[in-house]
Amino acid sequence: EFHKGDKVIVQINDVLEISEVRETGDIVKYKRDRMGLFNEDLPLASRIATDKDIEQFVQNCADEESSKNTFRKCADKYELNMKLVDVHFQFDRKKLYFFYTSDSRVDFRELAKELASIFKTRIELRQIGVRDEAKKVGGLGTCGREYCCASFLDNFKKITTQIATEQNSSGNLNKLSGPCGKFKCCLSFELE
Repeated sequence: EFHKGDKVIVQINDVLEISEVRETGDIVKYKRDRMGLFNEDLPLASRIATDKDIEQFVQNCADEESSKNTFRKCADKYELNMKLVDVHFQFDRKKLYFFYTSDSRVDFRELAKELASIFKTRIELRQIGVRDEAKKVGGLGTCGREYCCASFLDNFKKITTQIATEQNSSGNLNKLSGPCGKFKCCLSFELE
């Protein structure tokens, strides 16, 4: 039986990760219904994390931080135009993910080979969009609240100048841009 705040080991396909229980019981059912989630494959929470598991998680976090400099040095060596956003070690350390943004496509085959030889694990490089970057990094918007994408938005709607015009907000388009450089997601909240 799991309780709110418990650290648990979850299995997603053949991958082990550590997670924290945020909600239990009827609240979860209500939120899932509201989000329209039905019958999809969910991770299997197999057990409560032990002290050894938590030590492993702390070590993974430390290794993620130290791997950032290695990534940057290797990317500079191959003259790749990549902005590193985040690094994630699978809990079982079978794979190391590097999330990056770039203005164009990047041929990172040599970089991946070198990183695999340094870290002795499988490497996955994932290019993400600028809105995904803002979601991962987080921060405060001009309204003084946490970014919508980091706090509660699960998917990104396309925001156009037409939406701003319909709300009589198109006077200064620079003020309507979020930290990611795209139109603020909140412009769509009052559209209906």
